[in-house]
Amino acid sequence: QVKLVESGGGSVQAGGSLRLSCEESGYNFMSGCMGWFRQAPGKEREGVATIRGDGIRTYAESVKGRFIISEDYSKSSFYLQMNALKTEDTAIYYCASVRVYGTLCPSPLNAYSWGQGTQVTVSS
Repeated sequence: QVKLVESGGGSVQAGGSLRLSCEESGYNFMSGCMGWFRQAPGKEREGVATIRGDGIRTYAESVKGRFIISEDYSKSSFYLQMNALKTEDTAIYYCASVRVYGTLCPSPLNAYSWGQGTQVTVSS
């Protein structure tokens, strides 16, 4: 059973940076799809960035040029570097993965295994 644990959330002023980490366990191959999602109060969960097992990345338009998703299989972890943060980036951020060979990336939301979420608050 896949387990994901996020860390690195917190509070920062607009223009600042944060790095989120997601440590994953319970899987035994490196293909599939890893992603970061966020949910702001009163809004639906939305995709932020994904990275496929072969390194192909996707980003939401709202974060392109500011956020970077990466992975380190040696540490069973993947990351979200968030730069030039804006107040509208405030949300709970979730890491998620689909450990199925050949899966779509991004995948439908109900295909993912999820972490517990970490709060990111950006103040003006």
